[in-house]
Amino acid sequence: MDDTVTVPKKELACPRIVIQVVGGPDVGKTFELDALPIHIGRHEDNDITLRDAQVSSKHLMIVADPNGYRLRDLGSRNGTYIDGFVVTEAILCGRARLRIGATVLSVQFTDVDDSLVEQGKLIGRSPPMIELRAQVERLAASDATVLVTGETGTGKEVIAESIHGASARCERPFVVVDCGAIPGELFEAELFGHERGAFTGAVTSSPGLFERADGGTIFLDEIGELPMALQPKLLRAVQTRTIRRVGGTRMIPCDVRLIAATHRDLRKQVAAGKFRADLYYRLAVACVSAPALRERGDDVALLARHFARDAAGNGALMSALDAALSSLRDHAWPGNVRELRNVVERALCGCGAPEAVTGERSGFTVEVRFDIPFKDAKQAVMDEFDRRFITRLLEETGGNIAEAARAAGLDRVSIYKIMARLGMARRGSAA
Repeated sequence: MDDTVTVPKKELACPRIVIQVVGGPDVGKTFELDALPIHIGRHEDNDITLRDAQVSSKHLMIVADPNGYRLRDLGSRNGTYIDGFVVTEAILCGRARLRIGATVLSVQFTDVDDSLVEQGKLIGRSPPMIELRAQVERLAASDATVLVTGETGTGKEVIAESIHGASARCERPFVVVDCGAIPGELFEAELFGHERGAFTGAVTSSPGLFERADGGTIFLDEIGELPMALQPKLLRAVQTRTIRRVGGTRMIPCDVRLIAATHRDLRKQVAAGKFRADLYYRLAVACVSAPALRERGDDVALLARHFARDAAGNGALMSALDAALSSLRDHAWPGNVRELRNVVERALCGCGAPEAVTGERSGFTVEVRFDIPFKDAKQAVMDEFDRRFITRLLEETGGNIAEAARAAGLDRVSIYKIMARLGMARRGSAA
């Protein structure tokens, strides 16, 4: 009799996991799984159900973790042991031997299959990326409004585009709205359109972005930057999926799916009175978190080779880059994937090896003058810091002031003022 049980895929696709019962009432049974999380216990609702009376109903679970796979004891009565030590949480890699009650389990993880490395533009073999792709797949099957959160440079727009691309709306438009870049006085007309004569210069009627996205997806990037005064207008459109053009009276239905993104903590913004609670709850029907690159160490070389292939297509360069970046696996990457792309492109155009390019970020030296008054000497140091900071920021954002302002936590006016004070060219290069 074959005692191997194949547990069907349910949530998170992952490398094949084989769990064998090598001691206890169920000895001889083997479970093959390809999805996370995995719940183990005596209750029949678990993925692996054991007959051992010393095992709790919900004994433990195994979930994805940036460093491998995390085992969590769920408050079991008799505890979970690894190599004789009781554990509440532990990272499992490769092979592990567990004891729960009178049962001994052998757990083995196979290598990640290449098919789990890439899904459209979502590239990576780390557990956070495997989990993210599974979330994208689930959300693509629905029409729920999605809020994508994550640090600047983590690829929130790529996640939104991937959800759209895998959905039934994939043949219809994917329209991006940068909520931090549209001037407040133009926001309503930009999103909802306007009728002829609605304002000076409106010589013809024009549809807005909501109408242009009809049947498809509208992506509200950096929704946290939207001024409070404009949020009720957006809320109305989100609630009713209808809009009214500026200067018009007719309500126009718009069949759109909404995906919003932000690098801010909107719950804190709501608590501080800077973001409407009703709009937040309308947007956060389903939430996805974009993992930071520092949580995806296994993906650094993989992504670097992908960027190098796009930029140069030179195999020798890619191999050299891969070798160099292996030493940067644990680099903090404050700019996330965007910073890594910048490092790769600079290296390929001869602006320095990856180590040198990244190393520039780790220190700041500037000459301090002692032949001028203290106030002037201090201002000179601050000016040099501002110049280097803004120059690097604009390099990494391609001269996009709105994006640079978001990354620095400043408003666009402040960026312009700094550049004007220092005599810097408007499009990011020093004057």
